[in-house]
Amino acid sequence: MSKGVEWELYRTFLAVARCGSLSGAARQLGIAQPTVGRHVAALEAALDLVLFTRSQTGLLPTDAALALQPLAQAMESSAAALARAAAGHGRGDGQGVAGVVRISVSEVVGIEVMPPLLAALRTRHPALALELVLSNDVHDLLQREADIAVRMTEPRQEQLVVRRVGAIGMGLFASRAYLERCGTPRGVDDLEGHTLIGYDRVPPYVRALLLRYPALARERCRLRTDSDSAQLALIRAGAGIGACQVALARRDGLVRVLPQAFALDFDTWIAMHEDLRASERCRVVFDALAEGLRVHAGAS
Repeated sequence: MSKGVEWELYRTFLAVARCGSLSGAARQLGIAQPTVGRHVAALEAALDLVLFTRSQTGLLPTDAALALQPLAQAMESSAAALARAAAGHGRGDGQGVAGVVRISVSEVVGIEVMPPLLAALRTRHPALALELVLSNDVHDLLQREADIAVRMTEPRQEQLVVRRVGAIGMGLFASRAYLERCGTPRGVDDLEGHTLIGYDRVPPYVRALLLRYPALARERCRLRTDSDSAQLALIRAGAGIGACQVALARRDGLVRVLPQAFALDFDTWIAMHEDLRASERCRVVFDALAEGLRVHAGAS
């Protein structure tokens, strides 16, 4: 390459790779479809590579595209982090804590625990903007995919500022209506006659859990979803017995089932990149979330 490639071309490349079509990428980016096609062609010419092949289902990334994609995603994360950092030094100056903070958290914690914490932060710091990423995947703080992350496993990277906020208890729960209708199991063997709620595709951390509790194996669950929030909604609705955070179950009036046979504590951590230690907005959000999650963990 005789000249550098503009970031805009890589951004379009990522959109096409994610959407599988020029039209889908155009809708995602808010630009015309011919522009997307020109961007892809320009990037292929600049790199002297074929990035996509056509198929009946759309555009398929080539091996070269698959190799480039994680690098382009790192560029995307860096560009977003740059924009967040710039926002913290712009028009919000003089209005107290200002700027954008991106928070990565698991789905159920993001939906069930975070809203009042974020609402309180916005009340205290109205110039603060908060981005909430709901995912059970671990976002890479070193690549700046997020500014702050809440995790159920201890982060090990040396470049992170890490704080343990406590242990969140988990147990088996059901609604009172379900137990009145179907009875309360008195032992693990009694679960055989009950509707269990669990995962469809079993991630590694759940697979390890099931080795300890084989009674909750996927094939024994008659209701399956990979969404923790959907599992909680099914338990609330009286659909069956499933795993739930103790604090959330108490709040919703759910009944614990077999507490002696099934009890887990997940250490919970909050982390951010050490480069953000000097950022007032990130420090304020980090401390507020750490305290709010400490209270939530203590309710377990």
